[in-house]
Amino acid sequence: MQPSENGTTISSKSWRDSTRQWWGRVLPSSASRPRIGLALGGGFARGIAHVGVLRVLEQHGIPIHCISGVSAGAMVAAAYASGASASEIECVGRSMKFSDVARWTINRLGLAGSDRMVSFCARMLKANRFEDMRIPLAIVATDLCSGRPVVFKDRGEVITPIRASCSFPGLFLPVRYENRYLIDGFVGMEVPTQPLRRMGATHVIAVSIPNAKEGIDPTSILSVIQRCFQVMSERLQGEWRKHAQLVIEPDVADVGWDSFISAQKLIEMGEHAALAALPTIQGWLHQREAGVSVRSASSSSLALAGRSTLGVG
Repeated sequence: MQPSENGTTISSKSWRDSTRQWWGRVLPSSASRPRIGLALGGGFARGIAHVGVLRVLEQHGIPIHCISGVSAGAMVAAAYASGASASEIECVGRSMKFSDVARWTINRLGLAGSDRMVSFCARMLKANRFEDMRIPLAIVATDLCSGRPVVFKDRGEVITPIRASCSFPGLFLPVRYENRYLIDGFVGMEVPTQPLRRMGATHVIAVSIPNAKEGIDPTSILSVIQRCFQVMSERLQGEWRKHAQLVIEPDVADVGWDSFISAQKLIEMGEHAALAALPTIQGWLHQREAGVSVRSASSSSLALAGRSTLGVG
């Protein structure tokens, strides 16, 4: 594990000099370049919209210093962190089917197993361990017993955390890990913004996939569970939003949760939302070039045209 921030060693130099050096490492200077973190939320098939966001950031040279994900966002985040380009991830997303990552089963804990996700991720990722990622990566799952988020980062293999983070309750079987059951990261942390702050990000972009539109009457067990998650997320979204300076929300609410055939539309919606937010992101970088102090965000939120939300630090 990496050394704790609290483990700073003071040398034989004076206390004043050592303290000044410590604050210089912890606090971003006015001339330092913003460290941008990207948090990708869940959404199952609709999470393909993340690819459109990545493509815009990639095309405009926006540097990503660390990245995190839950559920579908965990899969995309891991692929990008491993070195796959937005175009390479798009190719996978366009051809993806439910059967690529799931196998129907009869089990009292769920309707499908995620064992097929192992081979699917192995084909998609260019590295399968956290320490080998080109961009620092965090994946969030949820401890079924405690209900608390479980953050995977720094060391260890990546595929088990991805499977755990994608284990939507009622649909996928929980993943057994170190004597506990892990389920969808969305349950404990809808969009994983907080880990990025701990990884050194000064500016966090959160990509939130809006809830799918539902009819008045539920049509299946899964629609009942999905609606419960929608209610929960609407009440708890303030917790993750306070750690984000910018929230991007692709307009994909009219696309079904399992609509893999809508990949092209989803990617275009992601691109459109990211382009709307691009001037704000570029402004962070231009502030540094102009010699203006860039502050770490602590946020209250303002809606911008239904596409993105700006946290005012």
